[in-house]
Amino acid sequence: MQPKKVRVLVVDDSLVARKMIMDGLNAFANIEVIGYAINAIDAKQKVMRLQPDVMTCDVQMPGMTGLEFLRTLLPEYPLPVVLVSSLNLGVFDALHVGAVDFVRKPDGTQSTDSFIRALAQKVVVASHARVRRQVPEPAGAGPAPALGTMPGQCIIGLGASTGGTEATLEVMKRLPADIPGMVIVQHMPVGFTKMYADRLDRLCSMEVREAKNGDEIRRGLALIAPADFQCRVQRNAAGGYYVSCLPGEKVSGHRPSVDALFHSMAENVRCTMLGVIMTGMGADGAKGLLAMRQKGAYTIGQDQKSCVVYGMPNAAYKLGAVCEQASCENIASVLLRRLKRRS
Repeated sequence: MQPKKVRVLVVDDSLVARKMIMDGLNAFANIEVIGYAINAIDAKQKVMRLQPDVMTCDVQMPGMTGLEFLRTLLPEYPLPVVLVSSLNLGVFDALHVGAVDFVRKPDGTQSTDSFIRALAQKVVVASHARVRRQVPEPAGAGPAPALGTMPGQCIIGLGASTGGTEATLEVMKRLPADIPGMVIVQHMPVGFTKMYADRLDRLCSMEVREAKNGDEIRRGLALIAPADFQCRVQRNAAGGYYVSCLPGEKVSGHRPSVDALFHSMAENVRCTMLGVIMTGMGADGAKGLLAMRQKGAYTIGQDQKSCVVYGMPNAAYKLGAVCEQASCENIASVLLRRLKRRS
């Protein structure tokens, strides 16, 4: 028996883009494009009639934008959506309202073939995803009070993939400004990691920025690994820590790789370590988190119920790499509880 094909609706106002996406996706044996729409009104009608498994959607469309469309569609019809976006901040707003993932539109810096391969992979992942519904912030929610005096050094490593842009934000916005130094790997197309870091910097209490090679890891700073570079934690001669962000081979299929980050922490960090693995397809980070735990780190995995895709945390849990599982909303409190035990 042949496996069921993922049924896809393509939404894009450009005839050229629609044809490229439809022809490209139809070339994959496990994907079937069942229709297309040229704008949001057309798309909503076809979603209801065709009931696709996944929808690809342009972020910038005339009339109602992709963001406005998803704001009206997803509360009523929680369909997995993969965004097709140029280098635009609107993609993060669309992820915030419930889109599962995104790919960068070809702009001359990547081939059409690599774009289609990335889109096809994300479409298949999205077909298994749990669509996250936007929920209002609970009364009194906000960043935790300052940690105050905290003996010794500490480094926090966090890794995420599909669904991770919003999941990581949920954790970060509940942490205080004086959180120990953090290094974060989020699988993301080239060009978007700086925009993502800038978004977190606006919304969170601590300083957040895209990492540069040689950046010091320090209290109150969270560094986002730049897309297409491997990011690792290194120890200097004085006993301090910094990140190396260098070109290199993919690790566990990714660049940056959560495994590359976590393994470097297990090998090089001599102070207290905490590791967090969050939503994402596959197993990137699982072996690295196990290495961290074996070196004495306290490790946290996002639980199945709160994951968009319970892949990476599940792989880590099955390996015995996870000390404690917690929901996306509770990971920050688990981190703070462990840190306060050291005070």
